[in-house]
Amino acid sequence: MITLEQIEAEHSRISELIAAFRAQPMPTEHVVAGVKIPLAPGERYAGLVLGEDGKQDYHLILLPGEAESVDWKAACEWAAERDASLPTRREQSLLFANLKAEFESAWYWSGEPHEENSGWAWSQRFGYGDQILNHQYDELRARAVRRFIPSVI
Repeated sequence: MITLEQIEAEHSRISELIAAFRAQPMPTEHVVAGVKIPLAPGERYAGLVLGEDGKQDYHLILLPGEAESVDWKAACEWAAERDASLPTRREQSLLFANLKAEFESAWYWSGEPHEENSGWAWSQRFGYGDQILNHQYDELRARAVRRFIPSVI
């Protein structure tokens, strides 16, 4: 036989569960809209780059071709001649994750100089994905990227 006390106790327990449910963070949605990204011949889509706030920022495109045995300044100039730039360290990580086969198992310049030590810049080895500092006069490989920002992200 069910008693009123049992019903009230169960009601109290359910009320506490409801309060705990309402207090937890609610799930969110991440919407990736269908965006047409124009690619020139030989270009490869690398992926979506998120901003610091976790929202969609821009799409990264890897350009064809590479420079071999160039110092950092020459690598930056080479990319600029293609209306592009060297990838950032974050972008190199995305390239390693999504387009590793497009790279030799070698060191490639990033577009990021060291924050504190002039004469040094970051690079990434596409054999293992590790990133280190190199003297800017060292000769490494380089790839160029461009960023596509759709009118509505």
